[in-house]
Order: sequence, then C-alpha cells, then structure tokens
Amino acid sequence: MVRAARAIAPQDIPAEVIEKVKIGLLDLLSCVYESKPLPWGRQAIQLGDVAFTTAVLGHGLVREDMHTGSVSHLGVVIYPTLIALAEKHTVSGLDFIRAAACGYEAGAAIGRALVSEEFVQLHRPTGTTGPIGAALAGALLLGLTEDETVSAIGLAANTASGLNEWPYSGADDMFFHPGFAARNAVTAVQLAQLGARGSETALDGRAGLFASLHQTAPDLTLFRDDRWEILDVYYKPFAACNYAQTASQAAAALAPIPAQEIAQVHIKCSAAAVAYPGCDYTGPFDRILQEKMSIQHCVASALGDARLAALTTLEASDEFTAAYPQKQGAEVMVTLRNGEKRSRKMNDLIPATEEQIRARFRAVCPNAAEVERFVNQLETQTVGWPMLAAAAFQAAHQTF
Repeated sequence: MVRAARAIAPQDIPAEVIEKVKIGLLDLLSCVYESKPLPWGRQAIQLGDVAFTTAVLGHGLVREDMHTGSVSHLGVVIYPTLIALAEKHTVSGLDFIRAAACGYEAGAAIGRALVSEEFVQLHRPTGTTGPIGAALAGALLLGLTEDETVSAIGLAANTASGLNEWPYSGADDMFFHPGFAARNAVTAVQLAQLGARGSETALDGRAGLFASLHQTAPDLTLFRDDRWEILDVYYKPFAACNYAQTASQAAAALAPIPAQEIAQVHIKCSAAAVAYPGCDYTGPFDRILQEKMSIQHCVASALGDARLAALTTLEASDEFTAAYPQKQGAEVMVTLRNGEKRSRKMNDLIPATEEQIRARFRAVCPNAAEVERFVNQLETQTVGWPMLAAAAFQAAHQTF
C-alpha cells in the first residue's frame, strides 16, 4: 500500500480528484461550523486538540461524506489529520491533495476487505478504517520515508477501534470516533517521524488487525481498476444516517400528505440498511442519534410528522440488496385511511451538489470568501495553512 501511494506524483492526480478534494474540504468545514453549538462540539472544543476537535465537529451533524463501499466516513478523519499537520509544517497544496486522495485509497481498501453486515453488528467502520487511511495521508504529507510510513500505519492500526453499541441507546460515542481516529493518526505519524517503529505486519500478521477480527488478510490493492476511491464518495443531502438518505428523499417527494390521513407507511431498502444497528427502529426516541439513525423516523419526518414512525415498517428488498453498494435504492409506500396507496421508488440517492455544499458553507462560515478562495486555489498554495486550521478549529471558540 505504501509503495503504491508513494509512487503517485502530483502530475498523476486527475483534475476531477483535485476538485473532489476541494469540495470535500468545504463540506467538512461547513459541518464544523454548524456543529459548534452542539453539546459534543462544545465538549470537543474544550479539549483544545486541532485534529480531535475538527474531526468531532465535522461529524457532529451526521451530515458528513460517505464512502459506501467501506461504509466509512473517511473525510472526517483524513482532513482533520492533514489540517492539524499542515498547520505546523511547510507543505504544498498539491501534497495536501495527494495525501488526502491516497488516504481515501487506503481507508477504502481496508473497509472493502473488512466491513460486512456481520462486522458492523459490533464495530464502527470509520473507527477502524479512519486511523489507517489518515496515517498514510499524514505520512505522505510530511514526506516520511517508506519505512517511516509503514511504521505510521502499523502504529495507527493498533488504535483502530470503535464499537457499535451506541445506536441502541443513542449515546454520544459515535460523535467522538473520528476524533479519536484523527488524534491517533497524527500521533502515529509524529512517532514514526521521530523514529518509532511500528509492526510491518500490523495488518496481515498472525496477531494483526485482520486476524484480531477473525478474518484472513487479503491483497490490499490501491487504485483498483485505475479508479480513485475518493470519486466514489458522496456528500449527504440530509443530516442523518447514510442508510436513511434515499428513503427520506423518496418520502419527501411524496409529501405533502396530511399526517392524519396516513394509515401505514412501508419502506423497502437494501439488507445492509435494515441490518445496520439503529436503522430499523420505531422508538421510543429519547436521544437525537436514535432519530438520525432510524430509517422509520427519518421517513416519517420527511413526510411531515415524526410520529408516523410508529406506523412505519421496514423490509429488505432483493432488488436493492443486489444493487448495493454501487447504488442505494429505496421505495416508500404510503397507505391512506381511505385505502388509497401512493409510492415513490428511487434506484439511488441524489447526493448534495457542489452548489448546495458551497451554499451550506457560505451560510455558516464568517470569513467564507477568504477560506473558499484558499480552497479553490488549493493546488497552488504553499502558505496559509494556519488560516485553514483557524477556520476548522480556532473559530469554533467564538461559540463561547
């Protein structure tokens, strides 16, 4: 993995990858600003760590980037790691872009190999894939040697973690998973740079990451089929779980229907969506994460009345399951009290557009023009990284 990533020269990076890194960075920053007043955002800010705080704030809305093949939100770990390292070192914008894109490659490769319906019953994918992808990204950004980069990944693999117990109670664990991952990735890179040696077989050894999860380590190939993994990332239109996005869009397309006229709601989606912890849940809803994870609650809200979740059922569809993860289809069927039936089927979700992402960013960032101009010209930047870190972190203190 390290050799494949180090072989990528700046001139090898396609223009569409460069633009994807830019819009992903703006998407992260828009979430950072909107998450400042939230309890977990305030808690992270008080700890004063750039990588940790930026990652938690970036994840705080549950409206982050999504790489479906690895079931991971890689950007909320990779970008905060790079921002924290760039603030303290002289780096170029092209190196930042290369590092981010290669970090996605590594995180996606780990996730595609590890994550399954069985895996997610216990483990949070982002907490497992994030530290490794971000460690590779950080090592590339700082120009570490091959051996140092291998050590950074080995050290980061020791921190890969994140339990999926939180969806059942709606606890806050999830918000902090990217924070732990980003902070650990930064530490792994810094230790490797100082000469600490990580296990070269930390992923595929007899007691490595894959073995610890009772899986056989595969050949982790980066840049498979000459396709950059970051191009498979989408940005959420709604601040809710990935698996609720398409069904919510379908429900919104059916609205408005007066809630009192609805007798029953039935949803079809992929088996992965039904099986993910917290997604098939009709209440009671005591905490916000229970609402954001529940497909029934999200659909009911899109129909105009969250109380409809109690009348909503969820079913795994063979059609949508076969198309997943390349496409995430869903169908919402509403039965009215007079017997009339209405339905809306979508074969895939409609991601947030670049225009929507930029509008969201401009609406919340106080110095949006300056930061957006910096990001728009990212490939030419050599200075100004502290300003980017300030946009991601220091400005958050304005909340108090």
